[in-house]
Amino acid sequence: MVAGEGAVRVDSWIWSVRLAKTRSMAATACRAGHVRVNGERVKPAHQVKQGDEVRLRLAGRERIVVVKALLRKRVGAPAAVEAYLDKSPPPPPREELAVVPHRDRGAGRPTKRDRRETERLRGR
Repeated sequence: MVAGEGAVRVDSWIWSVRLAKTRSMAATACRAGHVRVNGERVKPAHQVKQGDEVRLRLAGRERIVVVKALLRKRVGAPAAVEAYLDKSPPPPPREELAVVPHRDRGAGRPTKRDRRETERLRGR
């Protein structure tokens, strides 16, 4: 594991510990306000240090991690897991995920009856 000294950019750290697929995705999340360090929204160039709490919201899931090691380069998955302490809530079970109604291709616009059935399924 390549441990850095001092501080590392938050977008680079999120990418290097494999919380985001690409560094640009991490930077976009920062710019959109989906990344908080110690409770405050940060820009991609914000420096993180050991002990900082990073909250990241990506792909509909919130991740809460505490920085244990500073990484500047992307590392393998086993080494990446050792670089942070995960305090995230467990992901919801697959059964609880919302079922998206699917219309057959070429079926045309939904009728009023179709719309009411869709709303009934969604619990509205």
